[in-house]
Amino acid sequence: MSLFVNCKYAGAEVTPEAVAKIRPEVEKAFNLLRSGGGAGSEFTGWLDLPINYDRDEFEAIKTCAERIKSDSDVLVVIGIGGSYLGARAVIELIKSNNYNALKKDTPEIYFAGNTISPSAVSDIISICEGKDFSINVISKSGTTTEPAVAFRIFRELLIKKYGHAEAARRIYVTTDKSKGKLKELADREGYASFIVPDDIGGRYSVLTAVGLLPIAVAGVDIDSLMEGARGAREAYLNCDIDKNDCCKYAAVRNILYRSGKKIELCVAYEPAFTMMCEWFKQLFGESEGKDGLGIYPSSAIFSTDLHSLGQYIQQGERHIFETVVFFTEPKEDLTINADVEDIDGLNFLCGKKLSYVNKKAFEGTVIAHADGGAPSIIIEIDKADEYNTGWMIYFFELSCAISGYILGVNPFDQPGVESYKKNMFALLGMPGFESERERILHRLSE
Repeated sequence: MSLFVNCKYAGAEVTPEAVAKIRPEVEKAFNLLRSGGGAGSEFTGWLDLPINYDRDEFEAIKTCAERIKSDSDVLVVIGIGGSYLGARAVIELIKSNNYNALKKDTPEIYFAGNTISPSAVSDIISICEGKDFSINVISKSGTTTEPAVAFRIFRELLIKKYGHAEAARRIYVTTDKSKGKLKELADREGYASFIVPDDIGGRYSVLTAVGLLPIAVAGVDIDSLMEGARGAREAYLNCDIDKNDCCKYAAVRNILYRSGKKIELCVAYEPAFTMMCEWFKQLFGESEGKDGLGIYPSSAIFSTDLHSLGQYIQQGERHIFETVVFFTEPKEDLTINADVEDIDGLNFLCGKKLSYVNKKAFEGTVIAHADGGAPSIIIEIDKADEYNTGWMIYFFELSCAISGYILGVNPFDQPGVESYKKNMFALLGMPGFESERERILHRLSE
């Protein structure tokens, strides 16, 4: 087992009686998911993805990744939401949150199309100047505003730099298998293309071509990543809370939610986990936040954020619980040496590893927060390598789906996301939104 859920500090609310009460709901949710009888079941292709993925496409991803490595200094990945968060999270966790600044034999990778900020887009344009670069654009429809605008800009830059034919060779498209504007363009121009599966929603898609191409370009072993996910799938086929940590985690989250803990803080003690926290927030926020229900997902990196959020967590309103991800083996370690003058008074740590100090910070914080009424569910993972990361991704995806069904919502749709888009289209003057434009302009003038 690559991952272990520790509920020792999950709070007084998580009693044997509470677990026994919710157990039938967990079993029902799990069985609904596995049988395909629950809401949104047409989007559960990720469940068996680790054993059912397209092997030919997988090999094509690795081939294209090698080509990008050989001819590009920079890869610009264009996508938003699930079309970029998972890939960036995996790259930074396994490689480094300083990936682009490190010495390496793989291209720098920058993510565009996740904002409409002209400053942010201009920065990436500037970075590409004087360098060979390629594009991986990820969009099922090709018409989502943020990535569509970015693709228009960077495609134009490629054509200007290389000419039409070479630009086409440097554009890699991940989109719908048979329809949509982006698919039409890719077919017409001969772009290398990969598929956004119909039965896997964006936030569950990191282990598809959506995430795997940029992940492979970064030098991550995607075979090992999938092997970890496959191991997790095999481990979590039983719905017993006592044997399945996904079921246990989903159960405890919902027990805490029903007891008034409305905010979940995803915490890690590695800065490289920052973007994985962002992926976690989309996964759970978009899956559970509907019908007036849902735990609000937030995040922090400790010990850094203890010096800004620690006071509130310790003594603020008692509506927070933490999911703490802790890696027991660091990728690198350092030894603390003695100082002759001992100016900082830390010579008592002489000979200790920095990982030891980090672990004691974790242990001390968990106890302090538990004593203060902010309970923690601890997710212990061996180390941040490909196998364990693949396992962890599957763990969170499965836990989220089970938890959503326990909550009573469809964990695979996101109807609320469309509201801002309609307002933005109307204000931009998109044809077909004229009447809506008048309403919004009136609201803005009130």
